[in-house]
Amino acid sequence: MDSSSEIPMVAVPAGRVTLSDRRTQASWEVELSPYRLAAHPVTQDLYAKVTGERPSSARGGRLPVEGVSWLDAVRFCNALSRQEGLAPAYRIGAAAQDTGWDGSADGYRLPSEAEWEYACRAGTATARYGELDEIAWHRGNSGERPHEVGEREPNAWGLYDTLGNVWEWCWDVYDAEVYGGYRVLRGGGWFDERWSCRASVRRRSHPTFRIDDTGFRLARSAAC
Repeated sequence: MDSSSEIPMVAVPAGRVTLSDRRTQASWEVELSPYRLAAHPVTQDLYAKVTGERPSSARGGRLPVEGVSWLDAVRFCNALSRQEGLAPAYRIGAAAQDTGWDGSADGYRLPSEAEWEYACRAGTATARYGELDEIAWHRGNSGERPHEVGEREPNAWGLYDTLGNVWEWCWDVYDAEVYGGYRVLRGGGWFDERWSCRASVRRRSHPTFRIDDTGFRLARSAAC
């Protein structure tokens, strides 16, 4: 693990992951190059330090930031990159569909959903990388509120809260033919039943939508 800007980042090795969609019964394989992923979701303190804003409903510096849209998340990635002298990963237009990803940039970005699931699984092939109550905050044990990041057990690669606590925005469009520009959410949240807190579960939302169980986690390309 390495650390920059108070953000512990985990080195994720190259590999392959099979994604699936329950609604369409489709599955597809994705080959991944090495990359780095933050050990936990972005906290409220870090979000405030970069943006000057505290949008979350629940308040606490070590709580995951929530109430942020996909567009808020990509703007945060660019702002943090600029603060650290890195090349922003995104060219942000007036609308989400006008936003592009520069794969050569060394700045912070959202993970693709393939990167997210591969890292969440950490070499496992089961629905979860451990016993749910030990690794995740969900409706059955959260008291129906978010909790500070890093309080549950991490997976084998040192990643915390990939399941439960808050859903996490990914870069990808969910299904453009059916849902237009809706973006992918992964991981389940503090108000979700056990079924939703699984490595393969996909959710979707409009890129401007904000709700109190949705946050995000940072990624960077391995060469950066």
